[in-house]
Amino acid sequence: MKKKVLITGATGYIGSHVARHMLESGWQVGIIARPSSNFSLLDGIIDKIKIFCYNSDIDAMIDFMSNFQPDVVVHLAAAVIANPSPKDIRTIVRSNLEFGAELLEAMNQSGVKAMVNTGTYWQNYNSEEYNPVDFYASTKEAFEKIIQYFVDAKNFRVITLRLFDVYGEDDSRPKIWNKLRNCALTGETIEMSPGEQEIDLVHIDDVSIAYERACTMLLSSIEKYAMYGVSSGTLVTLRRAVDVMSEELKCTINPLWGNRPYRDREVMHPIRSYPKLPNWEAIVSLKMGFMRFNES
Repeated sequence: MKKKVLITGATGYIGSHVARHMLESGWQVGIIARPSSNFSLLDGIIDKIKIFCYNSDIDAMIDFMSNFQPDVVVHLAAAVIANPSPKDIRTIVRSNLEFGAELLEAMNQSGVKAMVNTGTYWQNYNSEEYNPVDFYASTKEAFEKIIQYFVDAKNFRVITLRLFDVYGEDDSRPKIWNKLRNCALTGETIEMSPGEQEIDLVHIDDVSIAYERACTMLLSSIEKYAMYGVSSGTLVTLRRAVDVMSEELKCTINPLWGNRPYRDREVMHPIRSYPKLPNWEAIVSLKMGFMRFNES
């Protein structure tokens, strides 16, 4: 019988890749999405997955969870809003705390006790144990405290994967690498910070494998809670990463270094003390990853 995974956030970039990878690896996949979700990133597999559209009716989610009975829930849904306006606060809390708590309770009511949660290295500004970079990161930290209650009181087993900077050649999010690729094609310039911050870039293929590995671990582990970092194992400065991209695209990129200031609470040195996910390591090097930008 196929193992079952239920994924939140599967209509987003990372979640859609995880869903595809889990299908390819022989899992039966279900997803929870909003009624207003755009399913275009799931083209080609939409008829192979079970879809539940959640409209805040927790009883309906409990019914779906009870019927589908996933072995593991992968929680990727989140509202990531940099520099939120006052009106964004409710959206962030609703997505990152309220929905997550409802998901945990639906799991509890359905007898589903295993989750792979998603965190971020932005939870650890200056590598401190508790120092979220921004409000978004603070809600990710707060949700882990809610998870701990379900672990202690309801016998859940949870692995949190704290992600670094995820990238890929098919990423349509407004990430700096897409902007730089466009500049390489057009010859336009782009204003950048001084570029001395270190970054840890992890290719989406490696990230997808990490989620599968965590799911598999939960099926056999008796450990109740663990947190691991999903790191490439290599730090480079932003300047060096742009150089590598230029080399692999075989064209000139014209960043205007220093024309923009660093962001408030810029992470200059990502935390390095996260435990490593067992039996997993990043395979796609930065050169390999940027080389794929030529092929997309």
